[in-house]
Amino acid sequence: MRSHRRAARTYPAGVPAAVRRSAHVIDLVVSQGRVADRTAGAIPGALLTAEALAERTGRALRVVGEPSAALTDDWSEALPAAAATLTGLRDAVAESLAAGRTPVMVANTCAASLATLPLVARHHPGAVVLWIDAHGDFNTPATTWSGYLGGMVVAAGCGLWDSGHGAGLDPRNVVIVGGRDIDDAEQELLDAHGVRVLDPGASTPERVSEVVGDREVWIHIDWDVLEPGPVPAAYRVPGGLLPAQVGAILGALRPEQVAGLEIAELEATGTPADASAVATILATVEPLISAL
Repeated sequence: MRSHRRAARTYPAGVPAAVRRSAHVIDLVVSQGRVADRTAGAIPGALLTAEALAERTGRALRVVGEPSAALTDDWSEALPAAAATLTGLRDAVAESLAAGRTPVMVANTCAASLATLPLVARHHPGAVVLWIDAHGDFNTPATTWSGYLGGMVVAAGCGLWDSGHGAGLDPRNVVIVGGRDIDDAEQELLDAHGVRVLDPGASTPERVSEVVGDREVWIHIDWDVLEPGPVPAAYRVPGGLLPAQVGAILGALRPEQVAGLEIAELEATGTPADASAVATILATVEPLISAL
């Protein structure tokens, strides 16, 4: 792994975090511990992506967790098993936010955001959470049919169930971008709690910019939001966005609005195709990364 460190700019005490973030100092964090992974490619996929981002940005890479085998277990088993990794991710991202920097977390699964969404609520309570994902991830233990922890993460952040890792996110500040694979019971919860869902046809830079306005924004990207093909993901859903469309959404945001970025769920295959997928990811996030 190549890891370069760029000197961070320092500021006098009392300078607001938003001003310090405008200098575009980012911290790279990668999850390498199992967080409900049901497939073998997510952990290596996260590392490949994070190493490429470290090379691209010249930033050091903070690795959290130790890899372990994928397992199809229920959320009630996966959640306690992921406790150490989730705590490590929370601490790394909290440290970055407290220092007024912009965290960029590369995760194996969306469930890793159990560690970060409560931090958004605490540090940036008015921020819009752009959950760029084919799924709403708004199930609860009472509605999930699969028992998959990753399908419950946004609901946990909004306090619909207790993950043990915090909550506080206002669901009215959550926007599902590119959503198209949502369970009926999940949709009822999304509607009842005021979560906006933009299907792929409505997920344009103009519409997202309109929703965000002048507010801060926390961005989460699950690569299954894309039309299956360019970036392998464990859960493939036809009818998705193209990489250039996601890049255009990111490019429409002002960099000083961005409080943090999460990207998750590249399913590495262990073949030369992985390099092409990582290159597509880098090209997709480049409109934002180049400004951070």
